[in-house]
Amino acid sequence: MVIKKHPQKGEQLTDGLAGGFYTVVEAARLLGLESTQRVTRWLSGPEPVILRQYEKDGTLHEVGFLDLLEIRFIEHFRRCGISLQALRRCAQNARAALGMDHPFATSNVKFQTDRRRIFMETAQEIGDPKLLDLVRNQFAIYSVIEAVLARDLTFDASGLASEWRPDTTHYPSVTINPLHAFGRPTVAESRVTTAAIFNLFRAEQGDPAEVTAAVARWFNITEDETTQAVAFESELAA
Repeated sequence: MVIKKHPQKGEQLTDGLAGGFYTVVEAARLLGLESTQRVTRWLSGPEPVILRQYEKDGTLHEVGFLDLLEIRFIEHFRRCGISLQALRRCAQNARAALGMDHPFATSNVKFQTDRRRIFMETAQEIGDPKLLDLVRNQFAIYSVIEAVLARDLTFDASGLASEWRPDTTHYPSVTINPLHAFGRPTVAESRVTTAAIFNLFRAEQGDPAEVTAAVARWFNITEDETTQAVAFESELAA
């Protein structure tokens, strides 16, 4: 892994300890993406869509926490029918206008107006009808999309995302924070990784309720947190 030595203004210097660390396969797994090739394309080429936290080291594509959230953002807009060409140009224009490497991992409250303007200018620049329709005629829908993307994120004072809860409806105790366990999913209070909980649960034999209680005692977490961790990892594995 090669670390950037000069981050953009407003962004912290990131490494595997402070910035989270994921392979493309791990990132796709966390985001529920079927194809890793799509993510690799977004990170590659002379004009990548995502300006990664870590410089490419050999043939590996390693991403950080902010990269992970930008992948999530881009995937959401791709599902809305926005072309990759439009998103690439939006990312370039947003980085230039906002002076930061990861404009799609910033607070919607802090940068929503700027992002909307940048999307509008980009749509006019490249003549993209779907993007124009999204930002010109359907501001309400755009705001809803922004709200969905930012709903489960916590932002720091600079507006950068600092923590993500991937599914607050089913697994409210599961969080992803780049400062904890290299950005692996953990149980919120104890910071025990969900993978460790799941692996121990799976290794034990016996009644599931009794195993859940035992694992909770061993990790000093609640049975509900144990159940959430096991269910979360089971869903990822599926």
